[in-house]
Amino acid sequence: MSTDRLHAAVAAGVLGADESYRALLQSIVEVARAIFGARASSVFLHDTETDELVFEAVAGEGSDELVGRRIPSSTGIAGWVLVTRQPLVLEDVSKDPRFARDAAESTGYVPKALMSVPLLHEERALGVLQVLDRPMRAGFTLQEMDLLGLFGNQAAIALDLLQRARQAQAVLTEDGGEAMAVARVVSHLEKLEGRPREAGLRLLAALDEVLRQP
Repeated sequence: MSTDRLHAAVAAGVLGADESYRALLQSIVEVARAIFGARASSVFLHDTETDELVFEAVAGEGSDELVGRRIPSSTGIAGWVLVTRQPLVLEDVSKDPRFARDAAESTGYVPKALMSVPLLHEERALGVLQVLDRPMRAGFTLQEMDLLGLFGNQAAIALDLLQRARQAQAVLTEDGGEAMAVARVVSHLEKLEGRPREAGLRLLAALDEVLRQP
């Protein structure tokens, strides 16, 4: 097993992190939908290997069917926001040529209005957060934009953690052996308290330092 892969396992966190971070993303879209009073909210992850946008979390319309569905990364408003890294608010999507009606119809829900923000982390565009059909108001305010940005920041952090967890799980699946042993130690540490936990953390810190050496 390579040092790089073992280091990835050390940095992986606990086993089962994938489920925890997906639950965090689900909480984010549910709160965003509630705060804005919207019909739906969703988080897309950009799968760089296939160059697709993947529904990772959905609240409201389509929540039972859309998670896991994939669309080309260039599709519609979400694709535009991902590529340009710019937020976009549309009060009437039918008037915007970037809106992909066919793609929306394929999900079973065609919004009339939407807010979309890129999920950026350490200069990487990880995905897109969308909030669909909030109640009509006089106009989109700077306060709402700031709030949308805050949700985007939290979703970006959760997406980054989710990707790291999946990469680490891939390492464990592929290599087993030492990597799986390290992951079990990390997982066990989460259940410890006091001096045993401190001793275990020192052990992992020392191992991590060794693996960082050229």
